[in-house]
This record gives sequence, C-alpha cells and structure tokens, in this order.
Amino acid sequence: MVTKSYSNLLELASGESPSLGRISRGIPRVVTAPGIVPDLDDSDDDASNASSDRSSLTPHDRTIIVANQLPIRAQRRPEGRGWIFSLDQDSLLLQLKDSIREHADMDFVYVGCLREEILASEQDEVAQILLETFKCVPVFLPADLRSRFYHGFCKQQLWPLFHYMLPLSPDLGGRFDRNLWQAYVSVNKIFADMILEVINPDDDFVWVHDYHLMVLPTFLRKRFNRVKLGFFLHSPFPSSEIYRTLPVREELLRALLNSDLIGFHTFDYARHFLSCCSRMLGLSYESKRGYIGLEYYGRTVSIKILPVGIHMGQLGSVLNLPETEVKVADLIKQFCDRGRVMLLGVDDMDIFKGISLKLLAFEQLLMQHPEWRGKVVLVQIANPARGRGKDVKEVQDESYAMVKRINEAFGLPGYKPVILIDKPLQFYERMAYYVVAECCLVTAVRDGMNLIPYEYIIARHGNDKLDKVLGLSPSNPKKSMLVVSEFIGCSPSLSGAIRVNPWNIDTVADAMASALEMADAEKQLRHEKHHRYVSSHDVGYWAKSFLQDLERSCKEHNRRRSWGIGFGLKFRVVSLDSNFRKLVMEHIVSAYRRTSTRAILLDYDGTLMPQASIDKSPSPKSIEILNSLCNDKNNLVFLVSARSRSTLSDWFSPCENLGMAAEHGCYFRLRRDADWETCVAVADHSWKQIAEPVMSLYAELTDGSTIENKETALVWSYEDADPDFGSCQAKELLDHLESVLANEPVSVKSGPNNVEVKPQGVSKGLVAERLLSTMKKRGLSPDFVLCIGDDRSDEDMFEVITTSMSDSWLSPSAEVFACTVGQKPSKAKYYLDDTAEIVRLMQGLASVSEQTPRSSGPL
Repeated sequence: MVTKSYSNLLELASGESPSLGRISRGIPRVVTAPGIVPDLDDSDDDASNASSDRSSLTPHDRTIIVANQLPIRAQRRPEGRGWIFSLDQDSLLLQLKDSIREHADMDFVYVGCLREEILASEQDEVAQILLETFKCVPVFLPADLRSRFYHGFCKQQLWPLFHYMLPLSPDLGGRFDRNLWQAYVSVNKIFADMILEVINPDDDFVWVHDYHLMVLPTFLRKRFNRVKLGFFLHSPFPSSEIYRTLPVREELLRALLNSDLIGFHTFDYARHFLSCCSRMLGLSYESKRGYIGLEYYGRTVSIKILPVGIHMGQLGSVLNLPETEVKVADLIKQFCDRGRVMLLGVDDMDIFKGISLKLLAFEQLLMQHPEWRGKVVLVQIANPARGRGKDVKEVQDESYAMVKRINEAFGLPGYKPVILIDKPLQFYERMAYYVVAECCLVTAVRDGMNLIPYEYIIARHGNDKLDKVLGLSPSNPKKSMLVVSEFIGCSPSLSGAIRVNPWNIDTVADAMASALEMADAEKQLRHEKHHRYVSSHDVGYWAKSFLQDLERSCKEHNRRRSWGIGFGLKFRVVSLDSNFRKLVMEHIVSAYRRTSTRAILLDYDGTLMPQASIDKSPSPKSIEILNSLCNDKNNLVFLVSARSRSTLSDWFSPCENLGMAAEHGCYFRLRRDADWETCVAVADHSWKQIAEPVMSLYAELTDGSTIENKETALVWSYEDADPDFGSCQAKELLDHLESVLANEPVSVKSGPNNVEVKPQGVSKGLVAERLLSTMKKRGLSPDFVLCIGDDRSDEDMFEVITTSMSDSWLSPSAEVFACTVGQKPSKAKYYLDDTAEIVRLMQGLASVSEQTPRSSGPL
C-alpha cells in the first residue's frame, strides 16, 4: 500500500480532514463533485499501472506542459449547444512549441484549465475533443473550488506577497487563510491526477509553469520517484525577509525542490530562492562549470536563469497584416501629421504596474518642460486586470482622476496630453501603436517578466511595407527608445534602455525628457543593440535551453536508487548511487562476531556528538560504550578528531585503551599512557603571526564568528553568524589567507561553517594509513575495519580504507565498512541517518564485545 504519509497529505497541509472521492481512471476524467479531492490512498498497483493506463499519445520524445490555463480559446455555438475551440496564438505555452524548430519531432501535450466554465454534462465530450484535436487534457474544477484557488490563494495571497506586498492590515493584501490554502493544495492534487492519466514516466518530460502549481512537484515525485520534472516561475521570487512571512513557506520550498530543474527570469529571483533554501532549510548551493545546483537528499536540483523571449514569427506575421498597415497610417495622421510625438505605455490595470506613478512623472515633465506642451502625447493602453478586488477599483479610479486632471491643466483645443485606452485592443492594433511610438514606457513597481519592451523593439524594426507608410527608405537605420523600471525581469537584458526607479517621480520625468531629446544616432545604436539580443533570444531559444538543461539534469535518474521519505508536503525523494546503501545492524554485527582483528576509526563532532549540541563533551554513556569496545582484546579503537590534544585528553581520560588523533591527525597516540607522536613534522608556527591578524579582522566584522587557536592550526568558525553573510565572509577570508600565506608550508581549507589553516600534508587519511601500517608491522592484518565520519575531512579516511585491500594492509577476507552520517554523496559505501543511529550501532557492537574476555588490546 501507498504510505500513510501520502494519504494524509492534504489533512496535514490543511489541519482538517477533507472529504475524499474517487475519480475514474480513464481518459477523459472529470471532477464532478464540488470541492472534492481525489482519493490519495491508492494501492501500489494503481501507481505502477498509471503509465499503462495512459492514452496512445506516448511517443518516446514528449513533453507534458502543465499550466493553470490551456492555450485554448472556447466559444459557445450560436445556437447555445456545444462549443467551438481554437488555439490561443497569444499563449506562451503554444509559442514555445511552435518556435522550437530543431525539435519538430518532439510531441507536446498540454494539461490545464479552460477559461470558460463547462457544464458537467458536457465535460466528457469536451475533454475528448480537446485531447484528440489539440492534444490538450482539460482540468475541470468546480466553480467554488476554482474561485478559492485562483482568486483566493493565488491572487490574494501568493501574487501580492511575491510582488512584495505584506498583509500588514486586512485592507492591504490578503491575510493567510487556511481554507484557501486547502483549496490550493486540492487543485494541485487534481492536476497531478490528470497528469497521471497521460504520462509515460520512463520517457516523458514534465514542465510545470508558474506559481499556481508550486506544490504539484511533490504529488508527481511521490507517484514517480524518477519523474523528469522541470518548473519555471514566471513571477518574481521575493527576498527571504518577505518570503519567510508566509506560514506555508517550508512546504512550498520543499515542493519546488522535488523538481529536477527550477527556472527563474533573473539572477535576483534565483538568488532570493537560494537564500530562502539556505536560511529556512539549511541548504547550500554550488556552481559547477556554470551550472548552479542544490544538493537535496542525494539529488542535485539545478537552477536555471534565463528570461523568456517573444515569438518572432508571430510578431512578423502581425506586422505584415494589411489591417496593421491601415492602423499605422491612421495613427500617423492622428499624431505625426499634427506634430505630435507619442510616448506609449501598455500595462494591466493593477497596483503593481505603476500606471499612477507614470502619470505623475508625465505631469512633472509637462510642468518642467513647457516646450513639450502641445507636442508630446502619452498614450496609455490599460489592459483589464487579471485579478479582482478593492485594489483594482482604486487603481482605476485614481488613473481616471489623474488623466482628467492632467488634460484639464495642460490640454489645448485639439490636444489632449494623455489618452487612456481602457478597452481591449486587437494584437495588430497594439503593434501599430508600437510602430508609431517614439518611446515606450514600462515603469512597473514590480513585475516578473514584461515582454512589452521586446515587442516594441521588433515593431520599431518594422518591415518594408511599414517603412513606406512611415515614409522611410529601406536604408534608413531604425531607432527606438525605452524607459524601463529596474524592478522588472527584462530590465537586466536591456542595457541600452534608460533604467529608472519608478517611485522617483523626478528621475522618471527626466528619463522621459532624455528619451525625447536624445540624438537620433544614439537612439539607433541603442535600438540595434536591443534588436540583436531580442531576435536571438526568442521564446524558442528560451524553451530549447530549458528543455536541454532539464534533460541534462535527469540523465542520472536510472543509474541511482531512489525512495521517498517524509510526511505530507514535506515528502522528498532520496536518490543515491546504487552502491551506496544504509548500514544494516544485523549485517555488521554478524561480521563483527566472526572476525578477530578489528580496527575501528571514529570521528567525533557530527558523528558521536551532534553538531548542534551546545555541550560538546562526551556523555557518560558514550564513555561507557567506548570503554566496552576498547577493552575487547580483538579491537583497536581510534578517535580521529579536529580538536586539540589537550581537549581530547581531558574529555576521554577515563578511556585507557582508546587511541586518539588530534587536529586532523597532526598528533596521535595509541593508548592513554603513550606519548603523543606527530604524523607530519611541523617546523614552526610563525605563519600564525600572519594568519591570526587576518582572522581577527574577519571575526570582528562578522557578528557570531569565533577563532579557535590550536597548537598547529587556526580555525575561523561562523556557525552562529548570519548564514549568507558568514558564507560570503568565508569566501573572502579563504582568498585573503591563500594570498598572504602563499609562501608558507600550510594549507587553507573551507569546511562546514569554518575556514581552517593547518600544516601541509596533514589529513585524516594519513592517520588511517599510519594506523594500518603500524598494525601490519606488528603482524596484525585486520579482518574487520569500521570507519565512520560526517564531513569533507573524513572523506580522506574513507578513501584510504576502501583502497587498503590493494596495499596488503588487510586480511584478504577482510570486512570493510566505510560509513558516512546522512544520505549524501560520499566515498563511503554505507550511511547511517544521524548520530543517534551511530550511537545505537556502537552500543550494539559493545554489547557483543562485553561477552568476550578483556585484555590490554592488540597493540
């Protein structure tokens, strides 16, 4: 049976016990009861047969595109019975398919909702038509559930928060509502069930789009641990200070991390996401050969940074339409022939597009530059808002009032400085406005990815027909001018635009004046630069790049073992090398019983003692276990630690037969009454006089950091510092120390939350070599070796232990167990989950040893 962690997923997410119903397994499948979530407690057979139950639309190379809305337009027939469906050419989902010419053989299937509400009696027929005609799988949601999902959680809570609006009062944004969150999770689960009907999990790629479906990856990963899953966020991702206010912050982060590839428009959005993962989940990221990756339970979650582009073919077709040519001619008569210069704004009527701020800046322009009165006209196209509510009404009322005020103050007979177009325009009409506009103003206060500037650049580039209408010769260089907000996703890629802070009215007004007064030659250079970028980075380039990276991110799926762990929306998949497995207690105890010469090497911090512990000294129980192991005549037990020899001597003074290596193996001794020896000759410590002042500077500048001065090493630790700042300072310190100590006989290493300087050649691997070679010299060939550690410094020990068979240090039939703490990439072949399991293992071995006679040990 599927685990209860799956069947209780929605209960844990909502805090309630939802009603569960069952949906038929065939295509098409319809949700008929309002608010009901499909039953989650299916059998394993259902899960495994999901791929065999799929439709015949399953070629080898197929991508399932999942989004809130299908790229379909629906219109009821005039007689009122039945529907007429057509492709929505404006949909990005359709454009990405059409523009991937190199992947013409790739099949695409779409999963999503229709904009129109379909009656329950019509849903089966509609689903069949859409599947057969358009390869679309519709998700039908009851009206109430859809409203709570889309207009409730998505638009009232996620959308404002992702655009930096905190619900500080009931009137400002939407306060978190557990019922709306329940609806959001329910809809994501319904989407997952529809995907299960068409997916071939071994071959298909799944590409999920935008914030409406952020928990969908968890449902898909639960059913198919190796699903090839990408997610792209089309909205901003807020900074950690904003995001952390969301009550379900961890659930959303963990759900996104169940993807193989997560895409963002800009580095800022990706950086904010990575910072949230660091601060809230304790995860760190690495950049390898240009690719950013997060290690998450053995899986590498890749991060993609690439802004979406436009469909060049579609824009070219619209510019070639006869009606576009006619509309351009009309606008030339309306503006250019009358000596008017057009500034153009195209925005949705919502609070984040900054329409009112733009109008204030334009008013400021007319006040400060009277020479432009009667000449410059701001045409503001206001598209209908996608959301609804009090804030939309306020934006509309404020915009109308400001337009009226500006026109009354600066208008002249036959001249209105502001023209507000609040009715829907055909796409060709909008393109015509682009062609005629001297400058396009995109001054949103926060926007994920705004394609208006890209469309404007292509429209201004025009074609031969439009050049004739404009009175330009084909040899005339094209020109365009952009004023863009620095808070929109396309801003970083438009280096020739005038970037502005939309909140600063004066600077926006100055930018408008600069755009109007700039020399034509400068405008031409800026246009050429933008056109090269926009035409080469179109929607096809974006989609092809994302799918290639998704394929690269999934190439190791079939070579690794995967299994799910965790409850509810905290479910995740552990993915490990096929040779990397959990150390089974029965297996190692059996090997321990039948062997007679054993070497046991143990790390301390993070292995026998949790890293998070305040008191790092060993407990009486740990001392008792170590003594039981040390007193077994067949054992040599060795503690290999980064701590100083004075600390180890003090803490483990009750352990007479315990061998110890201090400071990563610089010093070691075989018994308590033996003298400390050195593995590597240390000439002097004069380098400390260079390194210590540098570390002290960083300790002073980094709150929460400390310095530990050991006999042969210096350690700067930032465990209690801000994780982002501490990590940044650690990188700087590492570079600084490597520079000033370049001629000294030391190595500078970064570890978990620390930077350490130690003598060259010192490593825990050297300790393992020294121990095994010493045993061999004394005629002892270990037939049992156990080595346990938790961090990067222990990997040297694992490497020596696993290769020691070839060096004849061990018995030919030796049992070797190299074990790391936690499920992660390692040179060890075994793992245990945490220090508690390590202690239980050692206790089990100690209980076996207590049954044998005691002596002074093999050495």
